[in-house]
Amino acid sequence: MPQGDKGKYTDKQIRKAEHIADSYEKRGVPESDAEARAWATVNKDDGGGRKPGGSGRARVTGHPAAHAGGEKGGASACRTAEERSASARKAAATRKARGG
Repeated sequence: MPQGDKGKYTDKQIRKAEHIADSYEKRGVPESDAEARAWATVNKDDGGGRKPGGSGRARVTGHPAAHAGGEKGGASACRTAEERSASARKAAATRKARGG
């Protein structure tokens, strides 16, 4: 199989790569770079082509690319009960002062 041949990729993987490339292009990335990044993301996600004979066949994927970036979640759970209570009192006072 020649380098760059997408014959072992499923239709879903191809659609996924097109969608990712479109997203990059909307953000100003040149078309060739966007396509390369998109296929790199699909490969990272799925381990390559998934059709029979492809290196990624029947592998369980954790979708690592889908979890990259973003803010750390659950930050409010780290606050103590006292901090949450103080915040609630402050909010109530603000609503009362504004007549809401």
